[in-house]
Amino acid sequence: MSLRASPFPNFFLEGLHAVGWGLIFPCFWFLDRLLAVCISTSLERMWRREMECYLHPLQVVFSSVLFFILFVISMPFALLGFMLWVPLQAVRRPFAYYHQEQIIPMEDRNARWEETGKVSFGFLTGNLCLLPDGVARFNNLGHTQKRAAYIGKSIVQGVTRPHIRIFVDSPSSCGTVTPSSSLIPQPPPSSYGSIDVSATNQMEDVHETDGLPKPNCNQNSNQHKHPPRTLLQDADVPMEVSSLFPSSVDVVCLQEVFDKRAAMKLTQALGTLYGHVLYDVGVYACQPAGTCSSFKFFNSGLFLASRYPVMEAEYRCFPNGRGEDALAAKGLLTVKVEIGLQKGEKKMVGYINCTHLHAPEGDGAIRFEQLNMLTKWINEFQAVTRREDEMVMFDVLCGDFNFDNCSPDDRLEQSHSVFEDYTDPCRAGAGREKPWVIGNTLNYCSFKPIYYLGGGVIYIYIDQPWTGRRIDYLLYRESSVSSHRKTELEEFTYVTQLAGLTDHVPLAFRLSVSLDSQQ
Repeated sequence: MSLRASPFPNFFLEGLHAVGWGLIFPCFWFLDRLLAVCISTSLERMWRREMECYLHPLQVVFSSVLFFILFVISMPFALLGFMLWVPLQAVRRPFAYYHQEQIIPMEDRNARWEETGKVSFGFLTGNLCLLPDGVARFNNLGHTQKRAAYIGKSIVQGVTRPHIRIFVDSPSSCGTVTPSSSLIPQPPPSSYGSIDVSATNQMEDVHETDGLPKPNCNQNSNQHKHPPRTLLQDADVPMEVSSLFPSSVDVVCLQEVFDKRAAMKLTQALGTLYGHVLYDVGVYACQPAGTCSSFKFFNSGLFLASRYPVMEAEYRCFPNGRGEDALAAKGLLTVKVEIGLQKGEKKMVGYINCTHLHAPEGDGAIRFEQLNMLTKWINEFQAVTRREDEMVMFDVLCGDFNFDNCSPDDRLEQSHSVFEDYTDPCRAGAGREKPWVIGNTLNYCSFKPIYYLGGGVIYIYIDQPWTGRRIDYLLYRESSVSSHRKTELEEFTYVTQLAGLTDHVPLAFRLSVSLDSQQ
């Protein structure tokens, strides 16, 4: 099935929607700027202290008054646009689709699959916190549009690099080391997030800045008091911490891409590489009873980019959201893709499921029920879309689950049956992580370590115990993969390239599927 690009059935309704949103947007933007000028990130406060800027309070006062006046003036137009925009949501498909021919080449890791009898697939998930700028600042992140453009460039730069693995036989390092970032072209340094991730080009000693260690990433690691470490590999899971996105990622699943303009910047950046993008996923306004709770001001924030053509896609909204979380249409995006390979008379396909669960702490029962719903919806989607002439090669579930596998408060979610259906490479059991697992969330108040991310490099101090939480998950299921196939985990990666640009560390893994030569 070929997906149409527009979420509306015809150009007339699409035009009406554009007019309605055009009337709403000025009011929305003025309110966003009003919040943004009143809330500063820790990086902006540090800069003002260093530059001894004493006029900032005056700037805040005048800017706040100006944007408030403009907000009030634009409200009548926004109300008119709102009355036009809301009814159109009843006929809107809950996602937009972008397709273009691949312009940026990517290494094909399956070029010799018939000789090796194996095919492999790379997946990545990450929460980007691309909220409207004024709201993102509550999470100590600003400049949403610039962050979105920079993140898109960073993903392309990392994914398109050559697949190089360097094995170091040294007492000071263990396992696999990724190529130095100095060997690969980098996008310009970013200062849009919560900490300055730009690195100096001169040899400097490690110094302290407002309590944050600011290492020089070009120095030899032996010159650091606390050298960057690659973590020990588990017996059955090769794991690494990488300052670059892994090469040849086939599917990118992102969460909290709420801002429409930021979603378009990501789409334009990743579309040239992946060719198939689902964005603006979710519903708005009021929906039929039983499908969603309350009025939806934000979409689901889910975003998917795939190098494989999208055959089928479906979005389902969680109907049990509560509190501020119910303002967003959080739910499940299920996608079937065509891999483009064929064995005998059967063509290879795969399933990707991306979700973002309820966030507030203490609402474990809500998340547990959402896990029930998503497992039911995934099974229903696959039952309807599976064909006899197809061979399922992977079934991946990923996203921000908003609970970890070690906190006593999350015991209910930790024991859910989804972890019996799907394999979690990081999980040793309910409430127990494997020894090599590290958390992937940051302290949004200051972004001081737990661990320090600087210049895209992660520094894990040996003399400091790990206290982070892993709330983002990458799971895979073998039971839904076609018979006579064996799925193995090739590698698992923590990606630090977005240091300071989001409050989560993206995760990636690569699955290898063996083909039975007798089949």
